[in-house]
Amino acid sequence: MAQNQPMIRVKNLCKSFGRKTVLDGFNLDISAGESLVIIGGSGTGKSVAIKCIQGLLTPDSGSVEIAGENVIGMAAQERERINSQIGMLFQAAALFDSLPVWENVAFGLLSEGRVNRTEGREVAIEKLALVGLDAKLADVSPADLSSGMQKRVGLARAIAIDPKIIFFDEPTTGLDPIMADIINNLIVAVNQKVGATALTITHDMQSAKKIGDRIAMLYQGKIIWIGRADEVENSGNPYVDQFIHGRIDGPIKMALRA
Repeated sequence: MAQNQPMIRVKNLCKSFGRKTVLDGFNLDISAGESLVIIGGSGTGKSVAIKCIQGLLTPDSGSVEIAGENVIGMAAQERERINSQIGMLFQAAALFDSLPVWENVAFGLLSEGRVNRTEGREVAIEKLALVGLDAKLADVSPADLSSGMQKRVGLARAIAIDPKIIFFDEPTTGLDPIMADIINNLIVAVNQKVGATALTITHDMQSAKKIGDRIAMLYQGKIIWIGRADEVENSGNPYVDQFIHGRIDGPIKMALRA
């Protein structure tokens, strides 16, 4: 990657499903080591954007560059090389109930043959410690953990491969305010420890302001505002102002079904 080149660069991304246009000229640059948060209402295309960047969806047009490489249309083996540097924290943790906690954390390493089971367990316990979980939980079933602890295990799995990039999908959804703040603090601490580039999608403004260096708002398929997290309260953009304050009145009109 060339010096000063963004770790992630998205240019003019477009994606439609039938007659519904979801992304319509989506542009975004994320610097190496930066934590950027995309905000926006439900159904605005946040998940579609992140899936296009990850390669889970193929955009209709536009480009996605990761570390200077255009990954759209990349051969599967080459894309796998890119994906091996990416961690992901899923919205509902997405843990395997059939596997103990440590195997969940080390799953990627084990499935790709990067470590044997003894090494995998050691890595898992190390990463669990980073997210504040005791080694004695390594052999517990995820089903026996609280939702907050499951989220921590998901975070440990996301960093198990020492990724260059981490994606966070609605990291505080389903958590009470105290646990949500704990997860936010963990994400900040882990990002600093790992030094990864982070991209988060959320509608939780407390989370966005805490974990993001910059915040971008997605509306009608485009980024309509982007700035430092400490600027979002005084963005001067009426769409952003309405969204972050949760006002009914404003330029954002919700489609309501009678």
